[in-house]
Amino acid sequence: MKKISFAFLVLLCTASQLILAQTQKGHTNTNKFKQLKDEFSTPNSQHTASGAPGIHYTQQQVDYDMDIVLDDTHQRLSGYEKITYHNNSEDTLEYLWLQLDQNKLAKDSKSPDIEIDEVDPLYTPATFAKKFIEAPFDGGFNIEAVQQSNGNELSYTINRTMMRIDLPKPLASGKTFKFEIKWWYNIIDHTIDRTRSGYEHFEENGNKLYVIAQFFPRLAVYDNVEGWQNMQFWGRSEFALEFGDYKVKITTPKDHILNATGVLTNPKDVLTKTQLKRLNASKNSFDKPVMIVTQEEAEVAEKSTSKETKTWHFNAKNVRDYAFASSRKFIWDAMAVDINGTAVMAYSLYPKEGNPLWEKYSTRVVAHTLKEYSKYTFDYPYHKAISVHSKNQGMEYPQICWNYGRPRKDGTYSDRTRDAMIGVITHEIGHNFFPMIVNSDERQWTWMDEGLNSFIETLTELAFDKDFNTRNLPKDIVPYMAGDQSNIAPIMTQGDQVYQFGPNAYSKPAAGLYLLRETILGHKLFDYAFRTYSRRWMFKHPTPEDFFRTMEDASGADLDWFWRGWFYTTDVCDIAVKEVNQFRVTDKPTKRILSLAKELGIPAERIRPGLFLTTDEISEGEPEKIEDIQLLTSYLEKKYKNKTAPEIPSYVYEIVFEKPGGLVMPIIAEITYEDGRKKRKTYPAQIWQKNDREVRKIISSTKAIKSILIDPDLETADVDTTNNSWPTLKKSVFDLKKEGFKTQQ
Repeated sequence: MKKISFAFLVLLCTASQLILAQTQKGHTNTNKFKQLKDEFSTPNSQHTASGAPGIHYTQQQVDYDMDIVLDDTHQRLSGYEKITYHNNSEDTLEYLWLQLDQNKLAKDSKSPDIEIDEVDPLYTPATFAKKFIEAPFDGGFNIEAVQQSNGNELSYTINRTMMRIDLPKPLASGKTFKFEIKWWYNIIDHTIDRTRSGYEHFEENGNKLYVIAQFFPRLAVYDNVEGWQNMQFWGRSEFALEFGDYKVKITTPKDHILNATGVLTNPKDVLTKTQLKRLNASKNSFDKPVMIVTQEEAEVAEKSTSKETKTWHFNAKNVRDYAFASSRKFIWDAMAVDINGTAVMAYSLYPKEGNPLWEKYSTRVVAHTLKEYSKYTFDYPYHKAISVHSKNQGMEYPQICWNYGRPRKDGTYSDRTRDAMIGVITHEIGHNFFPMIVNSDERQWTWMDEGLNSFIETLTELAFDKDFNTRNLPKDIVPYMAGDQSNIAPIMTQGDQVYQFGPNAYSKPAAGLYLLRETILGHKLFDYAFRTYSRRWMFKHPTPEDFFRTMEDASGADLDWFWRGWFYTTDVCDIAVKEVNQFRVTDKPTKRILSLAKELGIPAERIRPGLFLTTDEISEGEPEKIEDIQLLTSYLEKKYKNKTAPEIPSYVYEIVFEKPGGLVMPIIAEITYEDGRKKRKTYPAQIWQKNDREVRKIISSTKAIKSILIDPDLETADVDTTNNSWPTLKKSVFDLKKEGFKTQQ
């Protein structure tokens, strides 16, 4: 054996000399498992290496005291707000930045100018007039006053959707600054311009349904990561705001029904005795909704218009925004939800146009969503959650959201319409958790609220109906991931810069987290880590690194390879069975061994006795069965004397897996044996650490293998399933699944 070893050494040395004869260029570490040290920000005392808030973590607080008037005659909203800004940071501030979202609709808005514009072949008279004849809608803020509480005017500068207020003197750490703003703007018809806030006009009797949000100048976030988050609002990427307390008075027509963020503090002034009695009854109804305002009552109300007004008073504690909905058309139902011993109210507001669909499903879906989200994150901390029916809308604010899903005029609806409504209500109510409580920066990292929320939405929908089409599973995003790479951006891309907003911000992050939970970590590890992240960052401002680090810290798993591949690149998953080689076992030196020995100058008789694996045909004198190999049976008899020896495998296979796609993923192989028995084996993603192109695995068995199938349940978003099988299937796994083909574990 010394002679063989020496000969190998000579060959290796000769080969090395040949290689070194040509100078090679070096390279950086391109391994898919390289740690994310270069991509992640350096941990500090605000955002720690574990992903938790640090001992020096701070965030600002902003309190608002507002008087709002809804002018239903002229579709105008006016307001007067008193703002108290708390500088909790360690920095001295020279100015404050406020968001003016409505200025996206100003006459001189630049938002339309950045949209790609081309001539359509056909226009309706309305769309032609709007595009080529009519002046743009003037929906921007009209700022009438910006002053201190003592009446002194403040210097301010408006930069489109942002406003800077210059402070009379720098605001030191730990100090507060109080000021006031008076403003108004024209409310837009959101059904025409598809805005997040506005009204819907009903031709039948001239009524309007208002969903009002992003309606007041509000402070931008100042934090220890970005400083002032004063990026312009172009219409897509939303916003990040500071938490604070709100006192809000909203004046509406007397015949309107209104609900809003916060606790209604004067119910006796704005509700009838009957409505109050029903509302109190709903607080003890945990099994079905109670009608506060019936459809019959709403239909009576919408037939006339009151010239009188009433004022609704609300107080909201520790919320990051404010919104309300108002209409005389509203039906209102309510039920209580038990969240670990605390009663939370689920409300729905909808016009008759939403029935019977909304009466049947909306509030029940709200209740279900609050329960499921609380299970995976934290107990819902607010006293209510409101679902408001609004045509073509899907938008969220603290404790209240707008949701679409309208039946046909005759009251009938398709399964698709019903499921879309259930899906959007689940999603928007879920936003109470992300980002209304776990308050990520939506303008920078849209996926941190939309993607995380879509993931829990998926689990919630499947709990509601195990066959629900969530559209957020790994198999659902294959068409997107397999698409034109020039039209795909990594998830870790600022929201305004992505090409396909829905898949990038919603479905791909959701599918990735579903994959991480189901296939990579398992429910126990994942759920603990995700719950840890959610609770750590309640009412705080997390960054992507805080999420990634917490998931690793709390699960004990190195996931840098997963974050890198799924979030930082556009790599696709494509794992294939390249070949399967069946070997038999013999005690006779094989052709390969004899050839190698000859090459090395080793006589055949000096080859050490052993067990040889070969694909050669059986030669004369060889044992036909492995049980006939005395060398092996003698060893086993000696080792397992007086013990039950394990079965001797009759078959040995070498499986060659290859990875045409760039994304590393676990290899999930389902092996079917000749007797129909199936066995599933999952190889961790780390199998690709040493070779990113192909890997080999050996499987031994007492039964012959009939077939091998990779990713039988479509768990890994594999973009090409035609190469997932051995022998090669005539149809892809996707096609077989559509036809009802099922695999068994």
